[in-house]
Amino acid sequence: MIMNSIMNAFFLKNIRHYFSFPGLSLPGTHNSGLYFDEKMSAMKRTFSVEVADYLERYPQTKHIDVYLNDINGIMRGKRLSVDNMLSLENGCYFPLSVYSMDQKGKIAAPLDDEPDWLCVPVAGSLRPSLHDPQHSAQILLTMKDSNGESCPFEPRVILQNVLERFHQHGLFPVIAPEVEFYLTGSGALDPQNQGCFQMDTSTAHAALFDELEQLAQSQHISLTGIVAEAESGQFELNLRHSHRVVETCDNVLALRRLTRFVAEKNGLQASFMAKPFSLLSGSGLHFHFSLNNIHGENVFASPAEELNGMMRLCLAGQLALMPASIAILAPGVNGFRRLRKNLTEPLFNSWGYNTRSAALRIPCSDEGNRRIEYRLAGADANPYLVVATILTGMLYGLENIDEQDLPEPQHDEPVLPLFQQHAIEAFSGNQYLIDSLGEAFSQQWIACKLSELEGFERIVTEQELTLA
Repeated sequence: MIMNSIMNAFFLKNIRHYFSFPGLSLPGTHNSGLYFDEKMSAMKRTFSVEVADYLERYPQTKHIDVYLNDINGIMRGKRLSVDNMLSLENGCYFPLSVYSMDQKGKIAAPLDDEPDWLCVPVAGSLRPSLHDPQHSAQILLTMKDSNGESCPFEPRVILQNVLERFHQHGLFPVIAPEVEFYLTGSGALDPQNQGCFQMDTSTAHAALFDELEQLAQSQHISLTGIVAEAESGQFELNLRHSHRVVETCDNVLALRRLTRFVAEKNGLQASFMAKPFSLLSGSGLHFHFSLNNIHGENVFASPAEELNGMMRLCLAGQLALMPASIAILAPGVNGFRRLRKNLTEPLFNSWGYNTRSAALRIPCSDEGNRRIEYRLAGADANPYLVVATILTGMLYGLENIDEQDLPEPQHDEPVLPLFQQHAIEAFSGNQYLIDSLGEAFSQQWIACKLSELEGFERIVTEQELTLA
């Protein structure tokens, strides 16, 4: 039984004991008091200004691509003529089954009913298209039901719901993503590019990265660095740390698409598979996390190797939920190839100071920049769901773990599932994580992933044929 937890009540209601400010009611949350029609009116006014400004800068625009990001982080949408751009303020319709699709676009787990739902523009997401910026625009949508409520299957909304639990109590997560990938194709495995932090890349690679940085800037993506990784042809993209968590996850998906586009223009392919090569290191989607209070102060701030209670509780919660979280962090069979050292041992599952052999790493920093680096997610994972899952682990620690039970570095190592079916079973058995992500979404995720796994297991590989 929990006796001394900092938080032993749902929604962090006891956090006021630790902070001297009241809970917040933020504009745009469910508590804002605005009716749906009032919200739509406000959105229309904002969108009209956004469209007018865009068309002034891009007067030759002929088309607009409207899209949603599905549960796998894949863009699903359609192209409309520019004449329809302003009418988007009233929304357009997509089938709910967008959130039942596998990576190939097939319905993996049909819903009982597949109605069309209203989709409205996300403010501030109007951008020039990568393929033809002078003539084509693109805009992100979000799905609503007939009452104006957000779609429970939409990963972006799931993250927003988890964030609200922090915001209502004056806590504001800050994140910084790192996305690893391989460049493949003729000449991609550059012999000059050997080892981490190698700077003497080939002329072709240098031109590719220059173009990537320029296009990222045009898309308002805060790309702060491109780093050579240990393996030849492997690189890491760094984004600026930000308290605009949802927008940062938007940018992770946009940057993956942008990188593939630029690589293709240069005769290469950019692979964000978690484990594209059996004998080379896998690619991860790492997130650096901290928590700010309402004054913008880092509540993790503490001396080196003397972590404060808030940070230790967040670590403990993430470790406790780690086995159930793997189903989200490794969304397909390939992700588990990256996480396994062998058939019985995970690559990493503990926490520690300044060590890359830990799943949860405390990087070198000054006291004010103390943070956690979460290293388990594969590069192919959905960033909205990864961040929502990591934040849920932090909430679990704050609400449920006793300070005297906090783990020591490298000593408390949770047993992690090493295969997808076991991970799905662990996820389905963790009601706290299911409740946080939403019961409807969680059951749909389980059904979709079991369907994908069943399809994978039916495939007879070339290796099997050679053994017959």
